[in-house]
Amino acid sequence: MATIEKITLRMVDLAPKVQRTDAIQSFVSQETPLVTITDSDGAVGQGYSYTIGTGGSSVMRLLSDHLAPRLLGREAEEVEAIWTDLEFFTHATTVGAITSIALAAVDTALWDLRCRRAGLPLWRLAGGAKPSAPCYTTEGGWLHLPVQALVEDALEAKERGFKGSKVKIGKPTAAEDSARLRAVRGAVGPDYEIMTDANQAFRRDAARRRALALAEHDLAWIEEPLPADDVEGHAELARVAPMPVAVGESLYSIRHFADYAARGAASVIQVDAGRIGGITPWLKVAHMAECHGLAVAPHFLMELHASLVCAVRNGVWVEYIPQLDDIVGDRLRIGDGYAQAPDTPGIGIDWNEDEIARRAVAEFTTHL
Repeated sequence: MATIEKITLRMVDLAPKVQRTDAIQSFVSQETPLVTITDSDGAVGQGYSYTIGTGGSSVMRLLSDHLAPRLLGREAEEVEAIWTDLEFFTHATTVGAITSIALAAVDTALWDLRCRRAGLPLWRLAGGAKPSAPCYTTEGGWLHLPVQALVEDALEAKERGFKGSKVKIGKPTAAEDSARLRAVRGAVGPDYEIMTDANQAFRRDAARRRALALAEHDLAWIEEPLPADDVEGHAELARVAPMPVAVGESLYSIRHFADYAARGAASVIQVDAGRIGGITPWLKVAHMAECHGLAVAPHFLMELHASLVCAVRNGVWVEYIPQLDDIVGDRLRIGDGYAQAPDTPGIGIDWNEDEIARRAVAEFTTHL
């Protein structure tokens, strides 16, 4: 066994590739904390997480002041024990986004190190369910786009082999949302999936009316129709909505997902490794979802989630939003609309260290 000897923390700020707007916000930047762990044998693992523009400096201080020092001297292979100890150590600030994002960067680095030492890719070491998974794209479905742009993007995505497109909803009236979806459905035909995402924009009454009004478009799901902490509202909606209800990107604890599963409040689970606290809790949620007969289609982080979706039986979709292109070498391979699980040892991300060093806006190092 090898103990942890050094932790390097860096953060880069990545601008979105396209303008990203939804019903409640605009995604202006991706602050990306990076954690690099080196063990006593010289093996290295690197992990990351993200924000959408705020809180990155707080994540870095939590990592540098509190979490990194507690890693030194620990057995690097004891990933479960380390995650449990760090979560308990921060229990006064858990559950919270800042803590979960910080934990995610550490846990992902430990999994990368574990996979590299084992000589296995993440998707195999974490389960090995399948070598590839279908992709849908979100990059052309933003709320500010006119109808023709939505149609053109969906047609282009279908031509490229994607199996579905996400369209943001939350226009002032159901008629506006419906008209946009009708145009896309008419263009792509019945054999192409359309996902919708409300980004927590509706009250319970409005969500019910909107779901019923959009029934004619044969939607793959309606995502975050209500505030993420309204479990009962989602349960009520799930009983009457003609399409599946999807939740997860704004949940930060395995216990939140347990509540949703137990109440039948969602049928598509969008657990995000960068927000749930890393790969360790992500797998717990995915397996719990399988026990409840629920699909897993994680939010964002396609470069990491491609491996995790392929690790579990109930992983059904990878969300295509390229965001790491500027700081990686080889990119995620997508062929005929399917993300190919990286087959190199580790989490499968080919970091461009020169570019990371050039872009780093903060850096800390802790070592024995």
